[in-house]
Amino acid sequence: MKAGRPVGRGRLHPAVFDLPVDAMSAGEYSDRYFVNAREVLKADGHSPDVLMQVFCRSEGWLCGMDEAIAIVELASEDRDALTVRALHDGDAIAALETVMTIEGPYDAFAHLETLCLGAMARGTRIATQTKRVVEAAAPKEVLFFPARHDHWQLQTRDGYAAHVAGASSVSTDMQAKWWGGRGIGTLPHAAIAAYGGNTALAARKFAEHLAPDIPIVALVDFDNDSVGTALAVARALGPRLYGVRLDTSGSMVDKSVIPQMGQFDPRGVNAPLVHNVRSALDEAGFSEVRIVASGGFNEERIRRFERERVPVDAYGVGSSLVANQGDFDFTADIVRTDGRASAKVGRVERSNPRLELVR
Repeated sequence: MKAGRPVGRGRLHPAVFDLPVDAMSAGEYSDRYFVNAREVLKADGHSPDVLMQVFCRSEGWLCGMDEAIAIVELASEDRDALTVRALHDGDAIAALETVMTIEGPYDAFAHLETLCLGAMARGTRIATQTKRVVEAAAPKEVLFFPARHDHWQLQTRDGYAAHVAGASSVSTDMQAKWWGGRGIGTLPHAAIAAYGGNTALAARKFAEHLAPDIPIVALVDFDNDSVGTALAVARALGPRLYGVRLDTSGSMVDKSVIPQMGQFDPRGVNAPLVHNVRSALDEAGFSEVRIVASGGFNEERIRRFERERVPVDAYGVGSSLVANQGDFDFTADIVRTDGRASAKVGRVERSNPRLELVR
């Protein structure tokens, strides 16, 4: 089966997630007290029929639901005895809104609560933070670049969440696996160093040896002369150059900005630097070359650039998309047992007509 998001309101097939089903079924990934609860219920011969509801503490954009459903589908003890209703990945959710219910014998799924909540917490955090950046940059593209800021095993889940949230691309093939895409990238600093610090030469070699359909985007801050380097690369590659990426360190002041210093923070990628590069490219006849801005961008900084109409064509965003910037914790409560209300004090059953039956 091909990995990817189905058309319309379909869900990802459980096989896409490649879950360690045996270990999940055994409770090895679960908080131990849930495993103990299952063992006690079984030893006692007590199999109550319950309704469990799941909600998030904050508003956001839901993701991780398809994986949570896959966990129930593959690692519960009796899937046929369970009725699952859920929202979809990508749905906007309100704080405390019920996003999923599981109804059936509790001992059949008691060991899965930790797993389901964790999948939704991670996915929703990444999707929500990416969505906010995408909306700040709209209609410009957002490139999802946080692979180096988190553990490699999280790439596939995070890349899918970013895709659901509207990121135009991801940086690794594994991030794109679930939706059938591939990673894209620019000419890295390491490759420039490998060619003796000659950005134009490195760019020519990329153009020479990579497939014609791979866009060439060159980092142009290696010599801290983004204008000069951008022009050199544009002249070397001509129409083969898709874009240049401004990535000046937050501790550096680009050469072109020095004469303008005095009324703004000159460090890193700032508005005057972008204007300088854009003007230089346009005046030299390279108006089709796009500018990608990266390095410390987040929602607030992108909104400021957009308000000021800084001529950026796309934003590369990394660490801010995986940092924990909100309370995206999910909670599950049993609210009904054997047909009777049984929620703990402070919690009540909250039905949600938006939930769809998972078949």
